[in-house]
Order: sequence, then C-alpha cells, then structure tokens
Amino acid sequence: MRIDLHTHSTASDGTGAPAQVVAEAAAAGLDVVALTDHDTTAGWPEAAAAAREHGIALVQGTEVSARAHGISIHLLSYLQDPTHPALTVELDRTREARLNRARAIVELLSADVPITWDDVLEHSRDAVVVGRPHIADALVALGIVPDRDAAFAYLLSAAGPYHVPHYAPDGPDAVRAIRAAGGVPVFAHPGADARGRIVPDRVFDRLAAAGLGGIEVDHRDHSPAQRERLTAIADRLGLLVTGSSDYHGTGKANRLGENLTAPEVLAAIEEQGATDVVRP
Repeated sequence: MRIDLHTHSTASDGTGAPAQVVAEAAAAGLDVVALTDHDTTAGWPEAAAAAREHGIALVQGTEVSARAHGISIHLLSYLQDPTHPALTVELDRTREARLNRARAIVELLSADVPITWDDVLEHSRDAVVVGRPHIADALVALGIVPDRDAAFAYLLSAAGPYHVPHYAPDGPDAVRAIRAAGGVPVFAHPGADARGRIVPDRVFDRLAAAGLGGIEVDHRDHSPAQRERLTAIADRLGLLVTGSSDYHGTGKANRLGENLTAPEVLAAIEEQGATDVVRP
C-alpha cells in the first residue's frame, strides 16, 4: 500500500485544485493521499468527492503553523473535527496574520522591485490562505526571479531584508488544540535545516508531553543524518514515524509518493482521529 500523507492544493499554496491533487495522486499509483493545506480545511469537500471518483482513499488534514523555541514550525493535523473551536479559532487567527504579513512584505518589496498587491492576488484567486508562495509566484510571473526557490533564497527569506513575522500559536498549545479537536498531530519536516534554524531535541519532549503523535521523518528536505536523528527521537518518545512528499504541484520539485508512510502507521492515526478516512 502506497501512502503519502502531506500534499497541498490551491486552497493554500499548491498549484492544483484539491480535486486535481487527488486525481494526480491516483494517477501516480498512490492508494492513500492526505490533503494538508496550510491553516485551512477548505479543500476537504472537493478532495473527498474526487477521492470517491478516482478510487483512492483520502486522509483529511491541515498543516498548522506554530512556533517553538523562537522558530517557526509546522504540525500536520490528521482527521480532526473541522468545526471544533479549539482549533478553528487558532486557524482563523493565523490566516488573518498570514494575510496581513503578506501585505506588509509586498509593501516592503515594492520599494525595490516592481510588484503590487494586485499582482499577488492574480496568483492567489482560489486560496483561502494567502502567503509568501503567492508572492513568489507573482515575482516569477513578473520576471524578477526564475522560480519559487529563487524567490525564497533571498527576497522572501526569513533572514532577508523583507521578512515580516506573523502570529502563530506556541507549539505545545497547537498540539493541545489539535488533540482537543480530535486530530492526530505530527511534526512536519522538523529536520529541514537548509530552510533555516531547526528546533533542538528538547522541543520534541515538550511537544510529546502536550500530545504529539508522530514525526515526519522521511522528507526530501531531511539529510540521512537528520532522518537518523529524528528516528531516534521518535523511538525514545514512542512517536509514530511518517514519510511524505509535501507535494505542491508545479510550485516545488517534490513529487507525489517520493516518500511514503507505512500502513500500520496510518492505521494508528485513523484509530486516534475523530473523523474517518474517506474511502471509495
């Protein structure tokens, strides 16, 4: 069974609609795919209908923004109740903060490069969450940078001159909110040190004490050394180990199914979750 538990659609920063992501997952030979857009569940209904149409199982989830040790982190929430206020209140607040941050970044950029907020909106028409990837797409379309990676290398870098922080809940609080909503929290790509600073080992202990369920170990942004480190942490804390593509369509080089999750891990996630896996 081929299981990929981390993808994005146009509801956040992917380039394909939710139904397209599911169709592509089926065409790629996956048996199970998770839709985990940033800070929103807006793509769930469309993705569920597509899953039934294409004969593939769908894990409905969200990639939740958070902070720990002064560092931005992401938590994958699987199978939560999408209406539970413990999590929806935080997601609403984070989406608003992301939007305000995006506007502020564009204002800063516009002093040095020819970009406007309308340019960004051209690339975020279907998005519930507007963020830096949409600014990157506008920069590409305007010919300022060749691709998203180049945009994030400097202009949109967290260490760059145009960086603007945004609100995100403390990591343990986000874990507790996910659990309160019946979701299963998994720490997304925590060893991606090429993206910037990563959290020290003691943060995993804090998150585990709050209810963390697993760690996304097999990810293209993790070196062999980081995979070994994260596997050891998961073993020590009794956490599930997942593998995923973090697929964004044409927005990134990541390919569906390039890293996979074991069936027994999915079974454990489904057993803990408040909602069912959508099956054809």
